[in-house]
Amino acid sequence: MTFNKKLENIRTYEAGKPIELVVREFGIEPKDIVKLASNENPYGCSLKVQDAVSAIISKMALYPDDSMIKLKSALSKRFDVGNDNVIIGSGSDQVIEFLIHAKADSNSKILMNSVTFAMYEIYAKHVGAEIVRTSSQEHDLDEFYEIYREQKPKIIFLCTPNNPTGDAIDSNELLDFVKKIDSDTLVVIDGAYMEYACAKDSSKEIVVKDLIEQYLNVIYLGTFSKAYGLGGMRVGYGIADSKIIKELYKLRPPFNITTLSLEAASVALSDEEFVQNCITLNFEEMKRYEEFANKQKIDIINSYTNFVTLCLNSNQNSTRISSLLLQQGVIVRDLSSYSMNAIRVTVGTNEQNSHFFKLMAQFL
Repeated sequence: MTFNKKLENIRTYEAGKPIELVVREFGIEPKDIVKLASNENPYGCSLKVQDAVSAIISKMALYPDDSMIKLKSALSKRFDVGNDNVIIGSGSDQVIEFLIHAKADSNSKILMNSVTFAMYEIYAKHVGAEIVRTSSQEHDLDEFYEIYREQKPKIIFLCTPNNPTGDAIDSNELLDFVKKIDSDTLVVIDGAYMEYACAKDSSKEIVVKDLIEQYLNVIYLGTFSKAYGLGGMRVGYGIADSKIIKELYKLRPPFNITTLSLEAASVALSDEEFVQNCITLNFEEMKRYEEFANKQKIDIINSYTNFVTLCLNSNQNSTRISSLLLQQGVIVRDLSSYSMNAIRVTVGTNEQNSHFFKLMAQFL
């Protein structure tokens, strides 16, 4: 059987190992496994969300409200935009897929950072687009602009804060960059971890309303999988000028978000106290990672997210250390596939982090 030739050069996205797989492979009890690989919220989700979802369990037999009016209205209120400026996806990566299929083809170029979210490249290859990358590990907007002038890409991806490194772009610098981009080039600003960045440094905050009103070729992406603790519900969103959203809706399948997911995300937006408490705990624990890295004499990238990237020394190997940790029930992300001798670690609870530090110190 033959398949689409475009699939030949696409590498399957490897998600963080699930707890169930580690149980089967190593015979470790689920309670003894610490998952620090997928940047989920270690504190779970709001109790209000759990109660709300429990209350509508009986509605699972019915198709969800395809207008998604409750969630769209909540997002519209949060960002002070219109309902027609919002599209909901099964995770923000589904919105990324819509964008690439709407804007690019085999004659297009798509510009992204050298180290960034893998799904940009995977979806670009779906349509046969040429992928252009910067040489810098962290976002260098001067380099982005030089490449833009030379290559004239159809889409530019800016991930801030960036996954998997954790660095973030200053918002004024980002706006200065967007000003210089022509109106037919789509600029995608992926803010999956923006709630964390805003709390750490207000200079990284992007005012979405001002952004999409000033620049009709920009879309902002967000998700409920991180700060809101709804990774299992798969809800993301895009906010842009209504003309962009209208085109994306032509690609959206019906009922792409479940009834329970829509309810969970809507209620999660209303419990800001829970989110802010999680973010506070996150940065308190992140200080311990900084102290650990300093003590172990390894580099740590300044992170504006709920994870840290630990860059190992030349006599250490990220793949080997990740494997050793896994055998002890601690799941982290090996970044060797990004040509980095580094591991990405979700900032867990105090107990989870202490367990990680103990093992990591031994293996280093």
